[in-house]
Amino acid sequence: MKAAVLTEFGAPLTVREIPDPEAGGGEVVVEVLATSVPPYADEVFGGKRNYPLEPPVVPGPGGVGRVVRVGPDATRLRVGDLVWCDSTVRARDDALTPDITLLGWSSRGDGGARLARHLHDGSFAELSKRARRCLSAGPPETSAAPPSPPRWPWGRAGWSRRAATTPCSTCSSTGSARVCDRSN
Repeated sequence: MKAAVLTEFGAPLTVREIPDPEAGGGEVVVEVLATSVPPYADEVFGGKRNYPLEPPVVPGPGGVGRVVRVGPDATRLRVGDLVWCDSTVRARDDALTPDITLLGWSSRGDGGARLARHLHDGSFAELSKRARRCLSAGPPETSAAPPSPPRWPWGRAGWSRRAATTPCSTCSSTGSARVCDRSN
């Protein structure tokens, strides 16, 4: 698969072929359909923000994707499901103060760094391995046209099916690559 890879801080991202990720227990592989580029990304890639990324890494926070592979313990998600991918991954062995990583972006503490080494790569790729617990299922697919755009309960903008592929000119003009359901 193709991915944008940060090989070292201060170097531009390079598009290269990397192995497809595999889904293990508690994991899902999604085809990335849409992601965001935070307005401060150049500061992260340049090393100015001192984020604890370990190059080489495929950066990229959350996004919208379609499930292409599920781990052996998945019971609800199916290949073909449309999902919202939250980049926040919390360790499950301390509910009160969990170690946290932002997949493909940042982490906190030694435990967060361990999580980041396992779920290493973010969404600036054709495929992304995600922790199943960090996905929210989208609306079911139907062959009939939906009566008005379906609303997904993700974010304040209220995502729509159209939003998964069409960026809003209002959002794009602010420098954010997020998508929303406002009309262009």
